[in-house]
Amino acid sequence: MINSKMIAVMIAAIMILGQSIFAQVKKADKYSEIKIKTSSQCDMCKETIEKAMAFEKGVKTSDLDVKTKVLTVKYEAAKTTPEKIKLAISKVGYDADDVKADPKAYSKLSPCCQKGGHK
Repeated sequence: MINSKMIAVMIAAIMILGQSIFAQVKKADKYSEIKIKTSSQCDMCKETIEKAMAFEKGVKTSDLDVKTKVLTVKYEAAKTTPEKIKLAISKVGYDADDVKADPKAYSKLSPCCQKGGHK
């Protein structure tokens, strides 16, 4: 027969498990995701953009799909905004949705990374 100590231990275990699950859900809710169409051309562009994102405050992860030119960014909304993320992409020479590439940064890109560089 189950005694009161066993019941207390089971209740404590359930409470700890519940708190752990709640903490994971709360942490997951902390991040937002955005998909940004870029003017990237190749794997070198991917490296440049993802490196820039790694230094952007509040960005947790970024992944550029070279074929579709779409950058998926997971970020902490309390620390950054989609506008700041797009501006960071622009500052390394690439278009980001409606934000045009910074002309000075664009001119420094390798010719293969500029628009039409792989045609």
